[in-house]
Formats: sequence, C-alpha cells, structure tokens
Amino acid sequence: MNYYSLNNPNHKVSFKEAVIAGIAPDRGLYYPEQIPTLSPEFIANLEQYSREEVAFQVMAPFVGKSIPEAELRQIIAETLCFDFPCVAVHENTYSLELYHGPTLAFKDVGARFMSRCLGYFNRNSEEKVTVLVATSGDTGGAVASGFLGVKGVDVVILYPSGKVSDIQERQLTTLGQNIHALEVDGVFDNCQDMVKTAFLDADLKGCGLTSANSINVARWLPQMLYYFFAWQQLKKHHREFIVSCPSGNFGNICAGLLAKKMGLPIAHFVAATNVNDTVPEFLQTGNYIPKPSKPTISNAMDVGNPSNFVRIQAMYDHSLEALLNDFSSYSYTDEQTRAVMQTIYSQTGYIAEPHGAVGYLGLQEALKNHPNAIGLFLETAHPVKFLEEVEKTLSIELPLPEAIAQLLPLEKVKTRIATYAELKSFLLNR
Repeated sequence: MNYYSLNNPNHKVSFKEAVIAGIAPDRGLYYPEQIPTLSPEFIANLEQYSREEVAFQVMAPFVGKSIPEAELRQIIAETLCFDFPCVAVHENTYSLELYHGPTLAFKDVGARFMSRCLGYFNRNSEEKVTVLVATSGDTGGAVASGFLGVKGVDVVILYPSGKVSDIQERQLTTLGQNIHALEVDGVFDNCQDMVKTAFLDADLKGCGLTSANSINVARWLPQMLYYFFAWQQLKKHHREFIVSCPSGNFGNICAGLLAKKMGLPIAHFVAATNVNDTVPEFLQTGNYIPKPSKPTISNAMDVGNPSNFVRIQAMYDHSLEALLNDFSSYSYTDEQTRAVMQTIYSQTGYIAEPHGAVGYLGLQEALKNHPNAIGLFLETAHPVKFLEEVEKTLSIELPLPEAIAQLLPLEKVKTRIATYAELKSFLLNR
C-alpha cells in the first residue's frame, strides 16, 4: 500500500515513510492509493472473530509490507487491551463507549498503535525522533501515555492555554521523562498551524519531526476499528445502522466513512459539532470557509478548520452530492448540550459528557429520517475528564477513577509560548 499527498498525487510513499514523515513535504495529508474491500463473507460473520483478528484483517492492507505479520499482530494486541462496549441508553439508541483505555479517551487506540509502529520502525536506529502534536483536549494525554518511555522518541505537545480541562492538562503535563508540554497563548488552530509550519521548516530538518495528530496515518486509520467493533455487537438486530460521531478535527468520522467504503454496512453517518460549524455550513452552502475556533464546553471539538475534512472530500471525489448520500452534519450550542445531558440522565440514568451529548443530539436528528434504524452515538471520553461541567450540569458527584486520582498531587510541568519562533527555539535548543 502506498500513500500519496492530497496536494500532489504524484508524491507517493510507503506506510512506513508516511508514518515517520507525518505530513507530506508540500504540506498535504497522506491518503491511501486505494481503499481495499473486505470480503462479504468476512463482514457477514464479523461477530465470530476476535477483536484482534478483525483489527488485523482491517489494518493489514494499509500497513502492507512495512511491518511483518507477527509484529503487526503484536502491535494490535497491545493496542486493543481494553473494552469497547455498546451500552443501551434507550430503545434503538446505543452509546459506544470509547473511554476504557489508559487515558479514558478514544484517542488511546490511535496513540498506542502509532507509538508501537514508530517504535518498530526506530528499533535499530540511533537517531532520535521528535513527535510533535497539537491537542484540543484528549489527544495530548493519549499521545503522552502511548509514547511514555518509548526508546528514541521525544514528545512535544502543544495545547491552548485555558481551553483544556484540568484533568486533560494534568494528563499531559505530569508524566515527565520524554514528554514535554507547551502551553500556547491562543486556540487549538494556532497550535495546529504551528505544528504544520514546523514540518516544513528547513531549519528543523535535523530534529526528526513527525506528527501524532490524526493527520498521521498511523493515528487516523486505527479509528476504523471502533465501527467494526460496534457492528460486531449490534448486527444481531438486523436493522439499518446509523452512527453519530462528535467531530472536531474529523479524523474519527473520516475513519468511519473509510470503514463503510471497505464494506461495513453503515447506512448513514452524522458529524455532530458544537458551534464550530465550518462543515455543517459547507454542507448547506457548498462553500468551505474556515473560521477562528470558538471555545465551548465540548472543547476537544473547538476546531475551526478541521484538517481531516480534506480526506473526506477526496474519498467522495469532491462531490458534495455523493457525500450527502452518506453524511450529514449538525451543530449545537452549549445550552443545547447541557439540556440534553440533563434529559438523558433524568430519563435513563446514563451520564453523557459534553462531546457524547453533542453526538446524541446529532443522532436524534438523523433518526427522524430513519425511524426504524438502530442508532449509535460515540462517547469519546469518560465523564470525569470534564468533571466540573458534568457535576454542575447534572448536580451529581462523580467518583474519580484511580488513573485520574493519582495525577492530582503531581506538579504540572509546562513551558508557555505565544509564537512559532518560540516553538522553533524550543525544538532547536532542547
């Protein structure tokens, strides 16, 4: 499997080269040269296979010969060492809980898979790799956990000051070792722009930079697995299947659409956003107009120019009509988010954090056009990751999981920066 730059189809690299580079030299995102199709027999009997076997069959065509089968199977086993349960919230509506990993967020799968791929590629090298990543919330903690102590790899995480939760900040500022946190005076889009600029800076070529954002294929592609695991659990209903994904940088839902292209029978996808509504507006007007991001209580989705949407457009040959057959997108305010969190809890006892609540809202909108469908919304983080907001909105007290409680006495270690020049200086002088 080769990957090409979405800015230049003639620029092609292997999976290994795409993972190590992160982004193409022309600033384009890497995209697979072809989308493999899984056999109808495999899809029809999906529930008979283990998660690890499903993951291997899905991922192997994208990895190609870059990693031998035995090593890839080991990477997958180490990546998927926790559960992905579909929980019934009420009739015909399920929550896919993606927060049972070590940092209690869906980013754990991509971060663990990528860290192990990079560790394999770097196993015999004396050169150091620097993983440079921007986070709007959960990516930073997942990447920090996934790469902690990995030989020959340093991690530098940029996050917007005051725009991540206290627990999210603790997960990326308290680990030490090879993890370095940079608090940026700005919003997530500023962090992401700095990261992209650094990859193209000739002065930083010697730093061995790669990305662990979902712009990196090794972070993006494993997210397909969520949808296969959900189908394993829900196909027994023999009903049309609708999925709503809370969306910020659009890597997760882009992976879901890729799973559909591979043969997974998902009838329709909903990208549910907060007031950062660049994509919902595009679907209505046909004009893609990035805008500055706005802070919300679902902060991991505070993205005004989602990087991965260009991959979705490529998947549908830039045809808005074709995209609309499979895909809808709706935006919701903080007030609507809090109200539905309260409604879900009062009616069912289920605790949805802000991102999952936005996903639930999008699902209910989509189900109006698919009244006989089974609906699934993605809960992308444990409610405790947004402790103050959930407790205040629902008037409850959440117990702290041990993984979070042990972070509270630790000191946050971070460096404050405001400009790209300061990031460049940090990278050159470490």
